[in-house]
Amino acid sequence: MSTDNPLLDLQGLPRFDRIRAEHVTPAVDTLLTEANAALEKAVGAEVPADYDALSAVLDVATERLSRAWGAVRHLNAVLDTPALRAAYTENLPRITEFHTRMGADERLFAKYKAILAAPAAQSLSAARHKALANAVRDFVLSGAELQGEAKQRFAQIQEAQAELARRFSEHVLDATDGYALYVDAAELDGVPDDVIQSAHAAAQADGREGCKLTLHFPSYFPVMQYGRNRALREKLYTAYVTRASEFGPAERDNGPLMRELLALRQEEARLLGKTSYAEVSLVPKMAQSPQQVIDFLRDLARRARPGAERDLAELRAFARDELGLPELQAWDMPFASERLKEKRYAFSDQEVKPYFVQERVLDGLFRIIETLFEVRIRPDEAPVWHPSVRFYRIERPSAGDAAPELVGQFYLDPHARAGKRPGAWMDGMRDRWARPGSGLQTPVAHLVCNFAPPLDGHPALLTHDDVQTLFHEFGHGLHHLLTQVDDLGVSGISGVEWDAVELPSQFMENLCWEWEVLQRLTAHVDSGEPLPRDLFERMLAAKNFHSGLQMLRQVEFSLIDMRLHAEPGNETRIDAVAAEVRAEVALVPTPTFNRFLNSFSHIFAGGYAAGYYSYKWAEVLSADAWSAFEEAARSGSVLDVPTGRRYRRSVLEAGGSRSAMESFKTFRGREPRIDALLRHQGLDDGHTPAA
Repeated sequence: MSTDNPLLDLQGLPRFDRIRAEHVTPAVDTLLTEANAALEKAVGAEVPADYDALSAVLDVATERLSRAWGAVRHLNAVLDTPALRAAYTENLPRITEFHTRMGADERLFAKYKAILAAPAAQSLSAARHKALANAVRDFVLSGAELQGEAKQRFAQIQEAQAELARRFSEHVLDATDGYALYVDAAELDGVPDDVIQSAHAAAQADGREGCKLTLHFPSYFPVMQYGRNRALREKLYTAYVTRASEFGPAERDNGPLMRELLALRQEEARLLGKTSYAEVSLVPKMAQSPQQVIDFLRDLARRARPGAERDLAELRAFARDELGLPELQAWDMPFASERLKEKRYAFSDQEVKPYFVQERVLDGLFRIIETLFEVRIRPDEAPVWHPSVRFYRIERPSAGDAAPELVGQFYLDPHARAGKRPGAWMDGMRDRWARPGSGLQTPVAHLVCNFAPPLDGHPALLTHDDVQTLFHEFGHGLHHLLTQVDDLGVSGISGVEWDAVELPSQFMENLCWEWEVLQRLTAHVDSGEPLPRDLFERMLAAKNFHSGLQMLRQVEFSLIDMRLHAEPGNETRIDAVAAEVRAEVALVPTPTFNRFLNSFSHIFAGGYAAGYYSYKWAEVLSADAWSAFEEAARSGSVLDVPTGRRYRRSVLEAGGSRSAMESFKTFRGREPRIDALLRHQGLDDGHTPAA
């Protein structure tokens, strides 16, 4: 096959440096033709109801399509251009239509059921059996049992949802990129010097005087956290929470899209015979019902509320008496909280930032992963989409003089820039797979963050929150990369219940609070000295500062999400549902103009619909898993290799080949308990909590 089109060169790694918008449609044309031909062949008599035979025909073709389209989707998220966006928009409906049609194909569904029901299925490996069972389940969720007009309507709904999610995400990106505020340096009193320097450089790049502030987090949040100019904080806060809403350009308003998305999801649920979309969403998850999730969240809120009330009362008194803020507003919260934390603990986030030099943090992180999980991380070479992107390989040492075994590879894109979607995420570029006729395919991942870039030759510095974000995304990456499962669909994070997929990511965050670990991560940008022990102790003392308020905030978001999707008709009362949830669990009043949901990409464009609760659900698992390392540290090191080996084999290597509960019980020897989470966040009320 001709490789003039880099998207059709699927032998190795994507040629990101050569992919252009004009390559997208011709590549999709070719790969869709191949995939459609494979589908027709797979459902015919020529291909028997056999796992390997079906995979050799259908999986090979569809995986090629998914990898090429994944490269396009990735570039659209990290290097958005008008031409690429147009190509993505043009082809998204075609990709969606194919996958919807294949997922609902009665002939293919029948063949999968036949494989699973055949006597030979009893001899299949546990991983293959799980992959088949998941496939049969997903056919039902994809409308394979629907007939006639219902099936046609289901397909229309899938295409419409994909288009609406695309537009939602683009509106958030455009609203974020489209805002700039130019101010004099004098208006940035209290803001850290490095942030001011970056803002000044950004203004100069635009040919403007003063400093340029944006809604990208490395610019926005330091002003909210440290800036003494209250009017400036209010202006930035207002711009941030009204992104993609009716308060901005009408063409970027996500309000209508949210209503339409919710209505379509409920219609999809009705077609599938479910009461609500939340019920559909929970079928492949650990949680059994929307009410179970709601009860779980309300229990967390109940446990967090007493401490949160005390914290808020203290913060209001401090703001009134020492900051001259008689009425604490939403745009005052980060500033007042930071000042109170500085007073109570003699600790500031800004004080530790010079110790977290990005390169030192990365080196320390790699050494920790190497120690705990018995692998090696080495720089590698591959075409990249931006000069700041790095590429690495993970190897497992072999015995004697044998060459090390390649485990996986990953791209790291650390810095914020225009045209890059906000936030941080891990995405699988390629899955581990015993590809029929080609041998073992090793996994590849994208790790994407939005940290402040280096300025004027100075090293890039991270906040401690940035460090936790980096470790979080690496947890996802390790789940994808260290898998030892060879079956497509259940290797790595594929097939893992969505409400357990955050276990490895949140697990890694715990490392960021260990003295033994921080010694390896820190070196002052000027002196090279590691983080002083007394500064660490102050940081640790401040760890659970306002943890109750933070817990209530996450419960608020999760309850809003679940209620929007569990109660049909709520598409017409989105703001009312948000107000009801806030009245129930929130302590801090939300301004009436706040339109946070309009940029809540997790649930409207990111796969977390009726699933945002997963962060708290999985945190129960991750906190309990981390307790095993705390137990090991009592007689040795928190970086205990035998415990790391058990965790790697039980959780990371198993991927989605078995239920998350089975993997957890294999590691801990029992079901998870909530007490570790409450203890870690300083919310343990002294009673034995329910499991």
